[in-house]
Amino acid sequence: MPIYQKAKEAGVFDASEVALLGRVFEKLKIDGQSPERHEALASRVIANYQAGITDEEELVSASKLPLGR
Repeated sequence: MPIYQKAKEAGVFDASEVALLGRVFEKLKIDGQSPERHEALASRVIANYQAGITDEEELVSASKLPLGR
C-alpha cells in the first residue's frame, strides 16, 4: 500500500502515527485510481501531517486538496 511505503521513505513514524496515516489514506483513496494517484495521495497525507495537521478529520479535509493550496 502506498501510504506505508511513503511513510517509510518520509522518516520515522511510530505505530500510532502510521495507523492514523493509513486511516486517512483509506478514507480518501478511490478504488480504480492509478498507482500514481494513490502515491500522490499518500504524499499529500504525509506532507500535511508533517506540516502539523495531526487531527484525523482535519487531515482528511486538508488532504483532499492538492499540495500548496
